[in-house]
Amino acid sequence: MLKLRSALFNTLFYANLILRMVVLTPIYFILPRKIAYEIPKNWARSSHWLMKNIVGTTFEIEGLENIPTTGCIFAPKHQSFWDTYALLPNLNDPVYILKRELLWIPLFGWYAMKQRMIPVNRAARGKVMLKVMERAKQEMAKGRELIIYPEGTRRPPGAEPQYRYGIARLYRDLNVPVVPVAMHPGLFWPRRSTMRYPGHFKVRILPPIEPGLDPDAFFKKLIQVTEQASDELLVETATNNPNLPLPPTAIKRLEEIKAMKNQND
Repeated sequence: MLKLRSALFNTLFYANLILRMVVLTPIYFILPRKIAYEIPKNWARSSHWLMKNIVGTTFEIEGLENIPTTGCIFAPKHQSFWDTYALLPNLNDPVYILKRELLWIPLFGWYAMKQRMIPVNRAARGKVMLKVMERAKQEMAKGRELIIYPEGTRRPPGAEPQYRYGIARLYRDLNVPVVPVAMHPGLFWPRRSTMRYPGHFKVRILPPIEPGLDPDAFFKKLIQVTEQASDELLVETATNNPNLPLPPTAIKRLEEIKAMKNQND
C-alpha cells in the first residue's frame, strides 16, 4: 500500500506541476512579477495538500517571526526535493542562485527568468562571479530573500555536515542577516528514491545571524546553531514517528547523540 501511495503521489505531483505550468503560462507572463509569484506559491500549497492526503505526511513551521522584513540570506538544510519549494508560500519574495543550464529548460526556465533568478556558470571565475554578486546585491536591496543551501547539495538526514565556505563570503559581501533553517524532510521524501513516507515533522527557522561578524566566526556559528537544532529535531522526529524507516546515517547520528547525552549525565 505504501508503494502504491508513493507512486500515486509522484504521478499527481509531477502532473500537477506540468499542467499548471502549461495552463497558467499566459496568465503568469501577463501579471506583474510579484503578483505572478503567487502561481508557483499556490503550486507549492497544492503539493503539500497532495502529500498530506495521499501519503499522510504533514509538517509545521516554527520561527516564522525570525524572518527579517528586509533583505536576507535564507540558509536551509538540504535533504530532499521537498525543501526546494516547500517554504515558498512563507517567504515574501525569494530568489535563488541557480546553475544557468536550468534556465534552458522550457517552461521552468521561463518561469525562473520572470522571477529574476540569478544564473551562474559553476565553472566560471573572476568577472562572471562578480556579476553574480552584483545581481545578488541588487535583489537584496529590494528586500528579497536569497535562498542558499550551505552544504551545496542534498545530504541524507544525520549525515556528517559538509558546509561550504561560499556562504561566509556572501555573508561578508552582501552585509545582510543569515537565517539558518533546520529540518528533516529527507526522512519522509528521501533523495534518490521514489518512496514517500507518512508522518509529521517540524521545520525550525532559527534567529538570524546579524551582519558584522568575521566570516570565520560567522561560519562556525552557522554550523553550530544549525547542527544543534538538526540534532534536536532528529531525536524528536524519530521519537514521534516510531514506524519511520530511518536511513543508516540517521541511525548512526542518533546513537552518537545518545552516547554524548549519557556521557554528560
